[in-house]
Parts: sequence; C-alpha cells; structure tokens
Amino acid sequence: MKKLLALTAAALAAVGVIAVSSASAPAVERLPRATVATQPHDWRNVEIAGGGFVPGIVFSRAEEGLVYARTDIGGAYRLDGTTDRWVPLLDWVGWDRWGYNGVASIAPDPTDADRVYAAVGMYTNSWDPNNGAILRSSDRGDTWQVTELPFKVGGNMPGRGMGERLAVDPNQGDVLYFGAPSGKGLWRSTDGARTWARVASFPNPGNHVADPTDPSGYNSDIQGVVWVTFDPRSSTPGTPSRTIYAGVADKDNTVYRSADAGATWTRLAGQPTGYIAHKGVLDEVGGFLYLATSDTGGPYDGGRGDVWKHDTATGAWTLISPVASTSPDAYFGYSGLTVDRRNPNTLMVASQVSWWPDVVLFRSTDGGASWTRAWDWTSYPNRGFRYEMDVSAAPWLSWGANSQPPEVTPKLGWMVESLEIDPFDPDRMLYGTGATIYGTTDLRAWDAGGRITIKPAAAGLEETAVLDLVSPPTGAAPLISALGDVGGFRHTDLTAVPPMMFTQPNFTSTTSLDFAEGNPSVLVRSGNVDGQPHVAFSTDGGANWFAGTDPGGVTGGGTVAAAADGGRFVWSPAGAAVHHSVGFGNSWAPSTGVPAGAVVESDRVNPAKFYALAGGRLHTSTDGGATFTAGPEVAAARLKAVPGHEGDLWLAGEGGLFRSTDSGATVAQVAGVTDAVNVGFGKAAPDRAYPAVFTVMTTAGKTGVYRSDDAGANWVRINDDAHQYGNAGEAITGDPRVYGRVYLGTNGRGILVADPSGPPPSTTATSTTSTTTSTGTTTSTTTTTTATTTTTTPSQETCAVRYQVVSQWSGGFTGSVRITNRGTGALTGWTLGWSFPTGQRVTNSWNGRASQSGAAVSVSNEGWNGTVAAGGTVEFGFQASWQGSNVAPTGFTLNGRSCSAG
Repeated sequence: MKKLLALTAAALAAVGVIAVSSASAPAVERLPRATVATQPHDWRNVEIAGGGFVPGIVFSRAEEGLVYARTDIGGAYRLDGTTDRWVPLLDWVGWDRWGYNGVASIAPDPTDADRVYAAVGMYTNSWDPNNGAILRSSDRGDTWQVTELPFKVGGNMPGRGMGERLAVDPNQGDVLYFGAPSGKGLWRSTDGARTWARVASFPNPGNHVADPTDPSGYNSDIQGVVWVTFDPRSSTPGTPSRTIYAGVADKDNTVYRSADAGATWTRLAGQPTGYIAHKGVLDEVGGFLYLATSDTGGPYDGGRGDVWKHDTATGAWTLISPVASTSPDAYFGYSGLTVDRRNPNTLMVASQVSWWPDVVLFRSTDGGASWTRAWDWTSYPNRGFRYEMDVSAAPWLSWGANSQPPEVTPKLGWMVESLEIDPFDPDRMLYGTGATIYGTTDLRAWDAGGRITIKPAAAGLEETAVLDLVSPPTGAAPLISALGDVGGFRHTDLTAVPPMMFTQPNFTSTTSLDFAEGNPSVLVRSGNVDGQPHVAFSTDGGANWFAGTDPGGVTGGGTVAAAADGGRFVWSPAGAAVHHSVGFGNSWAPSTGVPAGAVVESDRVNPAKFYALAGGRLHTSTDGGATFTAGPEVAAARLKAVPGHEGDLWLAGEGGLFRSTDSGATVAQVAGVTDAVNVGFGKAAPDRAYPAVFTVMTTAGKTGVYRSDDAGANWVRINDDAHQYGNAGEAITGDPRVYGRVYLGTNGRGILVADPSGPPPSTTATSTTSTTTSTGTTTSTTTTTTATTTTTTPSQETCAVRYQVVSQWSGGFTGSVRITNRGTGALTGWTLGWSFPTGQRVTNSWNGRASQSGAAVSVSNEGWNGTVAAGGTVEFGFQASWQGSNVAPTGFTLNGRSCSAG
C-alpha cells in the first residue's frame, strides 16, 4: 500500500499525540496502542466458480492430467485431477507484491512434472509499483522461489492472451526463454530460472501498441515478444534445442527463428505480414509451424486475421484460414490455436473476437485443408450447432438472459485466447473465456457428426473482483456480494454456486450495497451499466429487485446507503451530486453541504443520521441526508458505522485506522496502525457487548487481516503469510450471526470466508492515565494500555514440529516442516535439527538454509523469517533422496532444545 502520509503520522506519534478534529471543536486524542497476537483460521472461498478472464491454460506434456491456468488479476492455478477442482497457487502474495497476481505466462517443464514456472506482474505502467518476476517451483506450485526482473511485467495489460511468453526447453530443462513487454526484448536463463540475461542478438523487441495516444501508459505500452516455441527434434536430451521460434507483436515481422540454440536470430523468411501472430504452435511429428494471427493484440478486439501453416522442412507457407481475411465474411482475427498431439493433423482455432452472435470455434482433421465450425448459419436468424451447453454447475452463466435468435443463452464464450486439446486425451478440451473455463470430454463426437457437450470447468477457480459485501443479521442469505463484471450474488449457501446473479436490473458491476440495519429485508445496490438505471432496491432480502430512477447526470454507481429503518436512502453516484430519497428512489433531491463523489454511510441506529467522507473530511447529516455539516479532516477513504451503537464510526485509509464515537464531531486515531484498507463488524465475542471489529491494516510493519474483540484495544492477526490474497480488502465484513467469521473481498481471488480453527489468545491489560492540553481550549484524557498476550497450550515443551512428506517418487521426495513456537516469548533466530533414520539426503531447501552431516540435518532461518512470535509458526520445505525406505524422523531440536512432534 502507498504510504503518502507515513512521515506526518510518524512525526505526530513521536510526540505522543495524533489529532484530527473539526476546526470548531479541536480535540487531541490518541487511542490506546494495541497489542497483536495471532489465531489460526480456516480460509476458503465462497463458491461462485469463475467470474473473470482466463487468458492461458497449459497442459503438462510430462504427466497426464496435470494442467495449469493463469489469470490476469487472480493468480495461477493447478487442476487437481482427483477432484476436478482448481487449486490456487499464489495466495501467499501479499500487499507488498500484489501485482504478482497478474500472471503473464505459465510454463510447466515438458519433461519434469514437478517443475513449473510463472512470469508475474500486473501492469507495466505506474499502476504497479514493483518490477515483475519469474517464479520457479519444484513441487508443482505448492511453494515458489522468486527472481525479480529489472523491468515490469503486464499480466493484465493489452495483449495478455497472446503466448505463452515463457517456455522451457524440452531437451534441457534449465534453459528457459521469456518474451518481455515494453521493448525489453527476449530474455534467457540457463540455470533453471534463477538468473536471467537479455538475449543481445535478438533483433526485434516489438513495436505494436494498442493506442499510442494513451497518456496512462496502459494502452501505449509495447506488447513485445509474445511467445516462444522450441523444436525438440533439433537436439537430443541434455543438449539445448537448436531450433527456436519466437513471436513478436510487429505486423511486418512477427516470427523469428534461431537455428543455433539462441545464439543468432533471423526473421523467418516468407512469413505473412499485416497481422500479429497471437499463437505459434509446432506440430513436432509433421514438422509444421501453425500461426493464428489478428490485427490487434486483443483480448477485447480483433477484426481481421488469418491462420497459416509453415513447412519447416521446405520453408513453404500455406494460408489455411477457415475464413480468410480477404473474405467479405471476415470480421474477426484468430487465436486459441491448438494441435491434437495424438492426431497432429487435427487442430482447432478460435475467432478473435466475435462478440455477436457468439465466438466461433473451428476444427480441422486434415491439417487445415478444410474446417468445420461449432455452429453454422442455417436460415437466418437460425443457427445449427455441433455442441450442447450444460451450465448446471454454474447456472448464472446464462446471465439471466432471454436471448432471441441468432443469439442463444448461454453463450459459447468470448475472448477465447486459450483453447487447448489435452495432449494425452483427444476427447478432452478446455478453453478460457472472459467469465469462466469451459470444457468437453467427448470432443471427437464433433468429427462423427454428433454434438459435443460443453460444461463449465472452473470449480475452485475464483476470479471475481469484489467491490462490496454485506452480511445482514437475519434472512435466508448470510452474505450478499457486489462484484465487478458479473454484478453480484445473494449467497444462501456459502458452499454452493449461486443460481443467478442480480437481475432486473442487471448491472455490469455492482459498486455498492447496503441494507437497513433495523429492517434487514430492505436492501439497495448501485452499479455501472450502459443506459439506466444505476440503482435498485429489494424488500425481500435480495431475492427480488426492482429498479429505481436516476437523477440527472448519473454515469456510474458510486456508493449508496440505506437508513436504519429502510425508509430513506442517500446516494452518491458517479457523475452527479449526492442525492437523497424518501421511499425507493422514485425521485431524488440533491443533498447540500457535501461534495460530489463522497463515500456515504448510514448510522446503524438512528434513521435520520448519515455520514459522508470526501476530500479527506468527514461530513454528518441529522436530517435524513438533506443537509450535511463538515466535520474533522481525516486521512481516510472508507468509513463504516457500528451496528447497535449510534454515532459510532470507524474509518480506514492511508493515514491509519480511526474512530469517532460522537457522530463525527471528533475523530481519534488508533495508535500503532500505520495504514488501513477497510473495516467491518461481526458478532461480538461471547463475553463482549461490542461487535467484533475486522480490518485489513498494517501494524508493526505487518499488513494482514486483524480482529479486535475489545473495540481496538487488542488485535489478533487472523490470516497468515500463506493466505494473503494480494491487494485484498476492497470489501470486508464480519458475520453478525457467527462469532469470529469474516468475509474478505479480493481483487481477483473472489470472496474468502474464514472461521477460527484454533484457540484465541488470552490477554491481560493494565492502564495508566495522563492529561494532555491542546493548543485550543479543549483538554482531553489519553489512556495508555499496556497488554500482555499469552497463548495457552497443553504441552510443556516450548515448540512443536509437524513433519510431512507431501510428495514422493522413486528415489526422491518433497518434505514440508512447520515449527510452532509454544513459548511465551518470540523466537529471534532459529535452527531446527533432526536425524534421518534410513539414509535420506537433503538436496535442496526453501524458506530455510539446510545442511547435512551424515544423518544429522540442520535447517536455519532465512534473513526474513527469523522472528517467530509466541504462538506463531514458520514453515520451510525441502527435497531429499531416499533408498529402500523413507521413514520419517521422530526427534527434533530447536535451538538445542527438544521439540514435540505433531
């Protein structure tokens, strides 16, 4: 997170005072500095299944059933073949490196099933503060090591569906190439992605940009070198492949070739011009290089293109487009190119793009000489189909539409940049769309004249961007969500995919949600949509909705608030002033005293009170939103009112975490919190009256998800370093029905729900009181609380070790070790020791430095994970060899003292 106000806050804290107040009523106050402990929680997704663009799907060539998917804002996934669910691989990415959830490319090693690589970074312009990186894993993505690059990578930039940019040499697995954006050229690693160097001999870094006039740098960035393909026939195992092809976003020079293992490169002779090769796929049996080209980099556009076949032996080029770019029927380019590895004359390609009436999938079984389509025109507006859609696993994919021919519901898809035939199973195909992954397991029925069945295949892949969440205290739905691109849902079962998104009206993105605290069946939502309206209401807990009206000038949803009794509403839409309405938005009147664009919130007790935050100043209304009075300045961007407590507000922003208990007349900063993203409330702890406070914040230099059961006097971190979810926190709320349950909104990893899975820490506190006089006439009392946190465990030993073998193969295995500090104080530096009983030998490790002498193994902390708080944990992993048997060690020592196992 940005730290724009850190210096000012630090300076004020140094003198013991942090003050924010209205000019007319100055106050000086610092809330007590909180203590921080940890508590384990069970984190899991609220089921939606999909919800975002999947630009890349890659099947492993080394092992049947091993598949990876990459997303533009939601990280990378591996398909679990036993459950057919996708497993997230980058949840460890935190706020400090949130851009790593933009995955520009993913590359499994084609000969070693355990090794996989990813190129990460979300934006190449100023939006992402960090450079990109290449991640490497030797355990299928369960753990990663990071090599930072000297430039940015754009997993969510224009052209992100082209690829794959990252490729592993099938003959020499330590050799990798990466095609960079932004004019950075082609890069190579010869040590398994640990280090990288630019290939100086590669002549063309690309020149295509989506829009050279874009001042933000988003559309004006050079899309660069976009794919790399090896010819495994050009060498033997153990020696780098000599023949390599690289695709470049340059309409006149889109394919290059090296015949000497990357030492020199030349433009491939005779190549087509005028279009960009989105994909380059080599048929290694026939020796043909296929290209799918389009006139733009995509993924949203593309109006012309062709499919080409290059004979690598003769140099001949053959145009094999299903619909040639010169045809009067051409209105799309091509992408999503794939070859059936079991039947290499069979290939498929997708239109890039055909929004109307639908995407077109093409299939050829004779090397591109002829093609059939997934659908054909019969008698307009009717179409004939070679497929049937079954979206019962995610019925919301129909969008609630009642389409008329030639359109049908659900659509076959859009933005299909990745379409892949399983290299081990010719009947299996997966393809990514702008909303989900679809797949079939009877693909060859197409060739026999039958219909294939296409179903959603996105279980476990949760890619929604969450804009708001509410959890009403009563009703059938414990959670209601506001989402980007797919509107939002009423979640009556957190473990089941909801049947339908919000409809009537259907917003493209729902930007804000609220319910009447004293009448929770009344809800309001606002959102973005082409046309009108931008606001909707429900009187039955969100089961059904009806549209309101828009005041003049509204261009987007903004934020909206419902009075505590549901009798009136305040709306701050995009493009217009703040307005208020009595009733359900049939008419709106402008509010006075509050700037346009304010974030609005209702008091959860008094139906006449509303609050607004704009330009770093808090505003209060006591007449139902008709007029607002400016209050104190505060370095915050979000505000939430506390259920059951009139006038009690919490505010979060780059300046920290703040609280007002007098309806916004004064605001006090929570000491020790240097940054806060958002805040919400849930059911009070069993021995407490005040609601549990949940927040994403930074304290003691650690950003995480925290809970306080005592109004901020003490905090418990409830996530850990394995569950960080990038730049999470756009939305957060507790559950008013279940103590300890929290719902967390992410920017691309969907909605997370967590419940405590271990005992809470116990706290004791003492306090002292002092008096501080302000420069005005107000004297305030500052209470400083010193708390001691103790975690009670049944074991008398000060540490516990969990040793696991997470995967094993002939002669080798991967181990995972977790150390729990059961002592009362923090560990500062640690070394864990054990002895292998059956001759195992450690070969490498991560998150810890391992050494071995005979049977004795010693693993010490890295520089960044040496401190383990009381009750906290640290984990590391290793690979080792074994012969005969792989018996686990039973005795462990930590810094020379015995630890319990388990």
